[in-house]
Amino acid sequence: MGLQLITPPTVEPISLDEAKAHLRVDTDDDDLLISMMLTAARQYCETLTRRSLITQTWRLTLDSFPGPSLMGVPYGTPFSLPGHAILLERGPVQSITSITYLDMGSTLQTMPSANYVADLSGEPARITPIFGQIWPINLPQIGSVQVQFVAGFGDTADTVPQELRQWIKLRLGALYENREEVAVGTRIVVAELPFLDGMLDPYVVTVF
Repeated sequence: MGLQLITPPTVEPISLDEAKAHLRVDTDDDDLLISMMLTAARQYCETLTRRSLITQTWRLTLDSFPGPSLMGVPYGTPFSLPGHAILLERGPVQSITSITYLDMGSTLQTMPSANYVADLSGEPARITPIFGQIWPINLPQIGSVQVQFVAGFGDTADTVPQELRQWIKLRLGALYENREEVAVGTRIVVAELPFLDGMLDPYVVTVF
């Protein structure tokens, strides 16, 4: 399956002023560089955690609706990932914009929102047909099903957990101080901070 970013976030989790304060930079000479590094650090954080930080829109493309045409979930199971569920990474998912598919006549159709249920409380988010319904029959052709959704903790930086914001600052500091691919010199000792990536552990989404 393929995930495509449709609308990127409009702000970063760390403002330029906050980044410059962390880097102890007083001039404006490197503003563009720091802004680019902020974006790179945020994207790396999102890649490692499989999350979206600031509100953004994604499109998931599938070749078909998943699994057998089941109408329920395993009885007595408190939580499940049923075979007919569409699973959405890059959460937390805020809303489902649309589910579209090509029908057997190659006509693009939009599935009515009343015909499916989305559980956005967990991760990954899950979508299934409502009880008594099945997924539509789509054209047996690659990329025939698309799910567009909005994800992110919120529209502003203060909605992002502090651990993730602090990790971005630390990663930004490393990028700013080491601007080349390799370090050239003598008697250079590079020591990683053991706690750094551990800050992300509580926020990493497991892929099933």
